[in-house]
Formats: sequence, C-alpha cells, structure tokens
Amino acid sequence: MKEKLTIVKVGGAVVEDELQLSQLLRDFSAIEGRKVLVHGGGRKATKMAERLGIETQMVNGRRITDKDMLEVVTMVYGGLVNKNLVARLQANGVNALGMTGADADVIRSHKRPVKVVDGSPVDYGFVGDVDRASGSTLSHLIEAGITPVMAPLTHDGEGHILNTNADTIASETAKALASLYDVTLIFSFEKKGVLSNPDDDESVIPVITHADFERYKADGTISGGMLPKIENALSAVDAGVSRVIITLATAIDGQHGTVIRE
Repeated sequence: MKEKLTIVKVGGAVVEDELQLSQLLRDFSAIEGRKVLVHGGGRKATKMAERLGIETQMVNGRRITDKDMLEVVTMVYGGLVNKNLVARLQANGVNALGMTGADADVIRSHKRPVKVVDGSPVDYGFVGDVDRASGSTLSHLIEAGITPVMAPLTHDGEGHILNTNADTIASETAKALASLYDVTLIFSFEKKGVLSNPDDDESVIPVITHADFERYKADGTISGGMLPKIENALSAVDAGVSRVIITLATAIDGQHGTVIRE
C-alpha cells in the first residue's frame, strides 16, 4: 500500500493576501505525512516589473517572458516568494527546501514554440513547456523528511531558465510522484471552487469530469484562466493521481471545493 502524499498549489493572489496566506501555511503545516508545496507569484512579479519600468505583456492570461521579464520572474519566484515561504514554513515546524525545476534537474522543459492565438502568431519568449519531472529525485528528498517548496521555474538542460505555469508545475509534480505515492493534489486559490456563476461565490460545481468540462467549456460556464487549471487537473487524474481538488486557500483539508474526476 502506497504512502499518502499531499501536494498543495497556492496561487499568486493568495500569496499577496497576508491573512489567507498565513492560514494556508498553518493548515499546510498541520497536514500529516509527506507533502509538497507549489506556488505562483504572478502579481508580485507584475508589481516588481512595474517598479523596474518593465512592461508586462499578457496573452489570454499567459505572461510574455522576454529577457527582462525572465530576470524579474526568476528573482521574484525563485527568490522573494520562494524563500519567504520556506522561512515561514520553518517557523511552523516544517523542514522546507525551496526549489526551482533547475535544482537537481527536477523539472526539464523546452522553450514554447511560436503559437497562433486569435489568428496572430505569438512568441511567448522564455516560457517553458514541461518535458519531464523527476519523481525519484523528489521522493529522495521527501523520504529524508524534507518538504519541497517549488517555484514556477524550470530549465531546458542547455543553461536557460524558463518561466512555467505554476498549475502545470503542480500537475507534472503530482504525475511524477503518482507511481510512488497515493497522491492528493489540491489547487488552492481565492474562490471556494470552480463556480458556475462567477458572481456567486456559493455556486461551486461539486464534481467535474472530462465530459462535464467539454460541456462547460462549450457553453462558456468555464473560461479564461480556469481552463488551463482544469486541463492540468484532468491530466493529473488521467496519469493516476488519486484525488484532485480545486478549493479555497483556507479550506485545504480535502473536504471542500470541486473534485476533478475522469
């Protein structure tokens, strides 16, 4: 019987909200057994870029990462956000280790090719699409009593850091560890789950399957940044992750939110 492992992904909006973040870190620290924390930090990166006079460009919610922006996200994700989370987890009794995908070659990616979006070619710059994640390397750390805290940065094996979506990092990490552990993946953010009405915080959809997702996508119930989040969640389920839940950052006990199923 596999040991249980909980992976929690915390979004950038929660990282910016001190009350939600403090509660999430307390709740995460209280989770028994093996665990991994994956974080975003896009809002902090945008604010830092503005302070440095660097323009932020987004296409359908995806950040264009040119050379200057790559320096910003590397500093913010791999430094400011990651190390603050590590320090705060240490204060909560969790022996945390901050990592990017480049550390110990944990997650390797390739530079995203130019894609056509709404009829026009888009060069995302130094954005990485994941090729592989090393479950064995992560498991060695986990079995040594270390809790990885993973920033949304990867590398291409040729000396380049790549900006990679944090939901994708969480999904690929969960998939890589699913053969070794009984994995629960929790996507936590500022809502109670996936909402059928974005203006009604109580309109949580309890379960979403592949068929449900296609229907909700077609009728516009689910759109924007929620689309790649659910795609990542479904990909994790398909790869053998036991449970995937999308829920409020202050409700990561696995009892609330939207459950993603095959």
